[in-house]
Amino acid sequence: MGEPTTAGDAPSARHLLNVAVPAPSGRPPRFRPEVPPGQLATLQGVEQLDRFDDTERAWVTAAVAAVEADANRSADTHLLTFPLPREWGIDLYLKDESVHPTGSLKHRLARSLFLYGLCNGWIGPRTTIVEASSGSTAVSEAYFARMLGLPFIAVMPAATSPEKVALIEFQGGRCHLVDDPAAVVVEARWLAEDLGGHFMDQFTHAERATDWRGNNNIAESIYAQMALERHPVPEWIVVGAGTGGTSATIGRYIRYRRLATKLCVVDPDHSAYYPAWTSGDWSVTADGASCIEGIGRPRVEASFQPTVVDRMIQVPDAASLAAMRAASELLGRRVGGSTGTNLWGAFGLIAQMRAEGRTGSVVTLLCDGGERYTDTYYADAWVAERGLDLAPYLDTIRRFLATGAWPA
Repeated sequence: MGEPTTAGDAPSARHLLNVAVPAPSGRPPRFRPEVPPGQLATLQGVEQLDRFDDTERAWVTAAVAAVEADANRSADTHLLTFPLPREWGIDLYLKDESVHPTGSLKHRLARSLFLYGLCNGWIGPRTTIVEASSGSTAVSEAYFARMLGLPFIAVMPAATSPEKVALIEFQGGRCHLVDDPAAVVVEARWLAEDLGGHFMDQFTHAERATDWRGNNNIAESIYAQMALERHPVPEWIVVGAGTGGTSATIGRYIRYRRLATKLCVVDPDHSAYYPAWTSGDWSVTADGASCIEGIGRPRVEASFQPTVVDRMIQVPDAASLAAMRAASELLGRRVGGSTGTNLWGAFGLIAQMRAEGRTGSVVTLLCDGGERYTDTYYADAWVAERGLDLAPYLDTIRRFLATGAWPA
């Protein structure tokens, strides 16, 4: 196993939680790193074991309060309008998730995963948090771990860019590098066991950690912000799938609230989700790796719920980057590659609505800002090295924005 790249000790937040934590007394049991030995007693001839710990419960109570306070301090993310001709009768909106404290949609996921772990008793005052991620999830989880005074280790491929490593280390995390990208999840699980820590396992827990019925989840937020628009119930909501948690939350919420909205999931090149969707074979795996960070997976993850998805669209990487660059020019700010994937799918759906003479609204996500991708997606040399030709896709987007037409 590779050695972690240290970023220095994260400053402890235990004094903020106002809880004194005694030193650990030996390695915790497997998968339950904070379970105390308990007090064995006999009462009226009946043996019983009491594992309640006042100090630990007080820490968990304070930790949950700290995570909830972070959410309360953060205003809801903005719903931006994307410039389309008003006479089309179709409005496009971008839910701007880049304004979260850690700069991406994954901030919501990290918050939910920490609350899920705390309330299940998996995370305690001495738990080392481990995640398999080289991207925005790791950045966001490192943020919450530091808030609670817990060590955080991101397990990632050795080829991860220094810029991504620096972002995680800036939030107080450490990076554990693995030569084989396919072994990242297994390595993360092993590392958590070796350290007596907790493997967050975003790809399994994403769809269940978020309350899809409401509680200000992303779906509830979208519909509340759409309430005063001319087409308040979107015809389509368009999202990508990384863990699958966001599409699961939105798809379930649509059904729970009995809404007419349809859910479209866009999938980049070299991802297993679209081939599995078309074939119905959920054991499908994909070769290679997509250039679009944050979405697409080499296998179908447990959190992806295909039965709540109404349509899937496969988006070439070059199309994603072309839409990203076109949107950045129109919005006057840089957006990330997965936002380009979302927009390519949204543009096609809007063109179909136009062709069928229908009006309405479409909502998608601005997942993160483009500042993280200055040396990759926005660098012409990097794009050319990967054999990506953006020109034909940029022409398609310009024609769509001028006429509403889309290739058949």
